[in-house]
Amino acid sequence: MSDTNDRKVTRVDVAREAGTSVAVVSYVINNGPRPVAEATRQKVLAAIKKTGYRPNGIAKALASGSTQTYGLVIPDISNPFLASIAHALQREAFKYGHVLLLGDAGDSRVREKELINNLLLRQVEGLIYTSVDRHPYVDLIQSSGTPCVMLDRIEAAEGISTIQVNEKLAAYKITRHLIKHGYQNIGIICGPNEMLNTQDRLNGWKAALTEAELSIQQKWILSGEYTRDWGYQAIYQMREEGFPDAIFATNELQAFGCLKALAELKLRVPEDIALVCFNGTVQSEYTVPTLTTVRQPVDKIAQKAIHILQNWPQKEAICEVEFELQIGHSCGC
Repeated sequence: MSDTNDRKVTRVDVAREAGTSVAVVSYVINNGPRPVAEATRQKVLAAIKKTGYRPNGIAKALASGSTQTYGLVIPDISNPFLASIAHALQREAFKYGHVLLLGDAGDSRVREKELINNLLLRQVEGLIYTSVDRHPYVDLIQSSGTPCVMLDRIEAAEGISTIQVNEKLAAYKITRHLIKHGYQNIGIICGPNEMLNTQDRLNGWKAALTEAELSIQQKWILSGEYTRDWGYQAIYQMREEGFPDAIFATNELQAFGCLKALAELKLRVPEDIALVCFNGTVQSEYTVPTLTTVRQPVDKIAQKAIHILQNWPQKEAICEVEFELQIGHSCGC
């Protein structure tokens, strides 16, 4: 249709092409509220294809009161664990006809707040959120009235439910696993000291060593970023003080960096030094050696988060999910 080439195609154009009314076109597009004869429906669908008409999703959402979108705000999408969470959430949301809008905070609290405001302005039907440092902008979300599921170990509040893993307990158990192997000198490579998940993982490590009456040596507590580069640098820093028997890297990326540095130094894992990590993904199964790691049940977390939003409103809840130890070869098993 030449008269629509330079302007947006409307339902009027579709109706003209199909030889029907605009109302009939609307009934076909919205699958109601009135029935349309099959022959007429096919004419409308053919006209839509010929004209290239695309329904205005925003207008439809405003009319129906549903945007069919959820927002996700996470600290850093380059983290394999967080990427796996995002993937599982998108897959689960799609089962219910919803799209997930991703907000990557880049480990910045300022950007995190901007992303939340932006998603709320887009009228997402629910927010799934894990904060950069576990100090979330709860008041901002509550004032909007938007349902929210936190993937953080915080208290539930009005309009805020949480899905949690006991990270202190998980860190304690994986450190205990090293102790059962007979390692007595165990170091830890942490994330930033100010982050609460760093503190949880560090405290779990300390609790296991204290229970076993093993010394906690400050020289083997190294804090930096949750990155490959920091894991790599930390190994070279440890070399200056002498290596422990085993290392607990508090995230998977750090462990990848450790493996590279140890290989460069001709140190074998686990023969010369054992290595375990936190928040492992499927990638831990493809390192040499395979990594022993704490695994969070990503699919179960995604199912619970979307289920909570789909069944809102309901009483705020705290859902604790179980972690598991994925045993690889890096610990000496």
